Formats: sequence, structure tokens, C-alpha cells
Amino acid sequence: MLDIAEELHRWCERGRDFAVATVVATHGSAPRPPGAALAVDADGEAIGSVSGGCVEGAVYELCQEALVSGESVLSSFGYSDEDAFAVGLTCGGVIDILVTPVRPSGAGAEEGGPGGESGAGDSTAATLDAALAAAARGETAALARVVAGPPALIGRALLVRPDGTRTGTLGGHRVLDRTAAEEAAALLDAGRTGTVEIGADGSRCGEPVVLLVESSVPPPRMIVFGAIDFAAALARVGKFLGYHVTVCDARPVFATAGRFPAADEVVVDWPHRYLDAQELDSRTVLCVLTHDAKFDVPLLERALRLPVAYVGAMGSRRTHEDRLDRLRAVGVGERELDRLRSPIGLDLGARTPEETALSIGAEIVASRRGGSGVPLTGAHTPIHHEPRSGPERLGSVA
Repeated sequence: MLDIAEELHRWCERGRDFAVATVVATHGSAPRPPGAALAVDADGEAIGSVSGGCVEGAVYELCQEALVSGESVLSSFGYSDEDAFAVGLTCGGVIDILVTPVRPSGAGAEEGGPGGESGAGDSTAATLDAALAAAARGETAALARVVAGPPALIGRALLVRPDGTRTGTLGGHRVLDRTAAEEAAALLDAGRTGTVEIGADGSRCGEPVVLLVESSVPPPRMIVFGAIDFAAALARVGKFLGYHVTVCDARPVFATAGRFPAADEVVVDWPHRYLDAQELDSRTVLCVLTHDAKFDVPLLERALRLPVAYVGAMGSRRTHEDRLDRLRAVGVGERELDRLRSPIGLDLGARTPEETALSIGAEIVASRRGGSGVPLTGAHTPIHHEPRSGPERLGSVA
């Protein structure tokens, strides 16, 4: 749901009633990941997507029904080989979808301090509004919603912030709220969206409870070193992929905002010095396009020792071999060198800056998603891969 937070938050500000359908879980091949959402307002306007078109019509109708009934509902859609026109996923997978009506003018949510408790009132609408507002502002927070368990709890929501404060309640069950907050905080710390099962003892509801936890985190960072024409094209690709893009170069005549309009920021500094001053995480990608040993070597010496998702460097194969020798000479080990993607990008036969940027972006996607980079035609590899754990995965902004 947080993937369409900005528009939904505007709907809330205008007092527009709507129902939102969110992908809770996928089984087999499915076009959209957990957290993807489709929303329908009282006038029939729709935004978002849960399936890329396969079951959108049926989900649209479920949203309209939820607006009338005021009840949350969990539904599954799968492939039907008996009727080609039946509602289902033609890709062969199954998706579970939670549909929740939201009336922004409803009861307000109560706040709790760090480790504090929330009120037991029906605060779902206000909690969802608070989550949408936080996501729209780019704040870090996790939204936990009940997707399986006692019927009275389905759709209940709890918003958890990094400082431990909570908004809303999962039905007034203090132990359940506390346990859910702990589980949500763990997923938030990893920047992940996923489902969590809380056993009957942990929920104190008499039966297990399954939560969908959606993490709202700032966009991952792409730092492009080297203010060249390839960097301008890569900045555009990075923005398209959802990164916060920084271009860094030590030469002020080249590192200007006018030359890199797609970048979020352009920094004039020595690359290795700039890198030393940054707080990076496991979703960060570093693209070294400086193509100059005096910049490359001190930069890569540091970059290859950081727990980032991707480190790539531009250059010919001869430049690459020379770069490896220089890095070994300053003490970079073979295990660290194995992390270096160089020459940077996939083999697309790229020539122009735009084509090269596309090849780099494709390699970044393959790296973070576990893809092989080979053509899907005739291949027996899965189309959708499970996200990698550790430094190589980007994390979810569903």
C-alpha cells in the first residue's frame, strides 16, 4: 500500500473514502510483490496495481464491495486451466490480497510512547492515514496489518517508528501490539516488507496471527563517481529505478548541477574523501566512472570493504587488470576484489552513454535480484527470483 502513499495521502487529506487492496503473499510466479496495492475511491477512480492486469477487474469489484460493507476481506486469486476466461493469473501463480475500506473522517488513532500502549478503539483508518503521511514524507516507519487470525482482527493496523512509538492497535490486545511492534521493528531495520506469524502464545488471542509488515524507508542511494557524459545517462537510469542519485567529482568545472539535471545532488569533492564521510547501507550502489587511477584506487580501496549492494567500475579489460594490480598493491584482498563488477555493466553491445547506462542498470538489477543476465527466451531460469539476503539485496519500497 505504501507504494502509492503520496496519492492515497492526498485522498485522506481531502476526506475521500476509498478501499485499498494490498498483495499480502505470492505463491509461484506472480507479477507484483507483497505490498503492491490497488485503491478505488467512492467515485470509482482507481490507482495502483496488484497484478499487472490479470485480476485487476475482480479486485476493483472487491474494493467497491468493501466500501459498501465497511469490512476488510482477504481473498486469493490463482490460475485456472479449466476456463481461459476465468478470473485468475495467467502466469500460473497465486496471490493473496487484503482489501481494507478506509474512511479518513473516522475515529482517530492514539499515540503511545516508546514501548507504550495504544488505545483499543477502532483506529484503523487514522493509523493507515498516519502511515501514508509518513511514507509520503519519506520517513522511516513500518505498517503492520493483520491478514490472518481472528476475523475481528483482519485489517487492523499498527504503525511502528524507529524510536519505538506506535500509532493504532491490533484490536486492543496489549501483548499482541507489543509483539507485533517488535517484529515490525526487525523488518524495518532490514528495510524489508514481508509476512510474520505470531504464535498463539505471542498473540494471546487464542490462535496464531499473521501480519503483513510494510517498511517505508528512504530511497536507496546510487553514488556515481565521475562527472562524464556516461554519468549523466546513468543518473537518469538511477532515478528511473528509484534511487536517490548523487554525482561526485573533484573537478568543479565538470561537476555542475546543469550538466546532471536528473541527479538529486552534485558534489564537488575527492571521491574517496566524500565516500569516507557518508553513512551507507546494504542497499547502496556505487558506480565508479572516473576511469583514472588517482581517483579509482583510493576510492575502490574503501568501497570494496563497505557492506554495500554493488560496486562497479568502468574501464577496458586492460584498465581493469591494471586496476586490480594497483588495488592488490595497497592491500586489497582477493575476496574483496571478487566483489568488483568490472568492466561495469552487462554485455549488451552498448556504445552510446544511454546504452551503457542501461547495461549498468541491468547489472545492478540482476545483482540485487539474483538474476543471471541471460535472455529469458529458451532459458529455464525463473523469471522472478527470491530477493537475496545480505549486502547483495536492495531491500523492499514496495
